[in-house]
Amino acid sequence: MTQSTSAKRVASMPGSLTVEWSNGQVSEFASIWLRDNLREDRDPHSGQRLIDIADLPEEPKIRSVAADDKTVRVEWEGEERAGSFDLDWLAAHAFGAAHARPEFSTRLWLEGASLDASRDFAWATLAEVRGNPPARLDWLTRLLQDGIAFLSGVPSQEEAILDAMSLAGRVAETNYGLVFDVRSVPQPENLAYSDLGLGLHTDNPYREPVPGFQVLHALIASSEGGESLFADGFALADHLRLSDPGAFAQLTQTAVPFLYRSKEAELYAERPLIQLSCRGDVTAVHYNNRSIAPLRLSAHAARPFYAAYRRFAALLREPRFQLKYRLATGDLVAFDNQRTLHGRTGFSSAKFPRHLRGCYLARDSVYSQAALLRRAVSGGSSK
Repeated sequence: MTQSTSAKRVASMPGSLTVEWSNGQVSEFASIWLRDNLREDRDPHSGQRLIDIADLPEEPKIRSVAADDKTVRVEWEGEERAGSFDLDWLAAHAFGAAHARPEFSTRLWLEGASLDASRDFAWATLAEVRGNPPARLDWLTRLLQDGIAFLSGVPSQEEAILDAMSLAGRVAETNYGLVFDVRSVPQPENLAYSDLGLGLHTDNPYREPVPGFQVLHALIASSEGGESLFADGFALADHLRLSDPGAFAQLTQTAVPFLYRSKEAELYAERPLIQLSCRGDVTAVHYNNRSIAPLRLSAHAARPFYAAYRRFAALLREPRFQLKYRLATGDLVAFDNQRTLHGRTGFSSAKFPRHLRGCYLARDSVYSQAALLRRAVSGGSSK
């Protein structure tokens, strides 16, 4: 349904309002839901509710309805005040209606090896997203839909990542600081700071909250090795759900302890490897084999969990699911750290220096930035 959808027929019973739309779809709205969403019970400036559910009648009964081309007027038994609802608003908020914000429409990409990072995902120059709000909105929307997006032309300067990401969201400070440097060092406290290849993983599942988005900026790109690897965790989780429902259930229902220790921090959290919404949709993947602490499982429960864990790990190793790309100096990649797994191939820093600078973005701030941009680009209208 769209904003232009008109009503063919409007009917009511004491407990509900039914609208048959001109496109043939039918929507039913509970009387209590309508009563809870009266425009008059919201602050006109902030849009926040002025009442609580306990202030409403427990079972409001619809007495009558009247409709014209744009609105439906509802009267309730025992109440003098009526409610008026725009048909466009009802269509947009009906059960089963598409989400009004395109950034919430996830696009899955299971077969990463068949994709080209420079062709199949969002690319823009830093100058474009800085000077062109519609281009910036498109880049952010694609980042949120695909879980990954790229920028080029970011100056090879240490503070450039903070300047660039001020256009996308709010940088979240951790024990690493606002930024961290991914380069080889002696006796690293984290294997990311070595020459070793890294399997696909998500960052910091031991942190609360888990970082929402990660950003990596290539200050010095290696000319041999050090290629970045990415995979769509949502697509892989859904693939596991279809191919091995029992393993999928194990990974959504078992609390996994994650632990990180260093001189400056000790971080611990428990969460499933695959996290679901109330509707059963995959909302997060937390996979970091380097930081899983010993699980507190009975011998009986450990066997099926480890079988499922191995099954998922095997999927992550399959090359066909991996998008591979070598970042050039001045390239920047941003990705959803609770969806897009990342890794890299090994390299020799003695022969080919490699230096990436990274940061994390607060998840809500990226979605907020997209919504604010959409409001500005559309001239102020917002759902």
